[in-house]
Amino acid sequence: MLEDMRQDATQRMSRCVAALREHFRKMRTGRANTGLLDGIKVEYYGSEVPLTQVANVTVEDARTLVVSPWDKSAVTAVEKAILKSDLGLTPNTAGQVIRLPVPPMTEERRRELTRVARHEAENARVAVRAVRRDLMNELKELLKEKLISEDDDRRAHDEVQKLTDRFVQDVDAVLAEKEKELLQV
Repeated sequence: MLEDMRQDATQRMSRCVAALREHFRKMRTGRANTGLLDGIKVEYYGSEVPLTQVANVTVEDARTLVVSPWDKSAVTAVEKAILKSDLGLTPNTAGQVIRLPVPPMTEERRRELTRVARHEAENARVAVRAVRRDLMNELKELLKEKLISEDDDRRAHDEVQKLTDRFVQDVDAVLAEKEKELLQV
């Protein structure tokens, strides 16, 4: 029973860290990254579809993304979707290929994105701690109903705290990596 609770907590905490990594992957840095365009939806034959379903996105060099729509008629729709997004990228169309130069970020924008990253990391830490709180409440109920001994409860509390500390360190490591990437010129 306690082992199942530990595995459940580990899964839930690892999902918190994975969600943070996914959010950071979509965050713009000074480098070209295909993850920048993941959230863009294209109006294609009357429905909103992800950009990756209508075009191939590749990195040409450190500062340029190339979007190659599979259908010629989708080029203008893809262009509109990129302009409509809040990424601040201006598409350059050459026939069927759309090039997106990624401008270098200003120092002010880097600092702002670092603050946003820290806020998101704090949200991830809060989510990890919420999992800990839920687990502690479950342990309290088990102890109250005499399903576990006080020694088991104490050991489980220590284990949950160690697990929480490990995942908070993971969040801090992911944040440090993203800050380094953001502040790199």
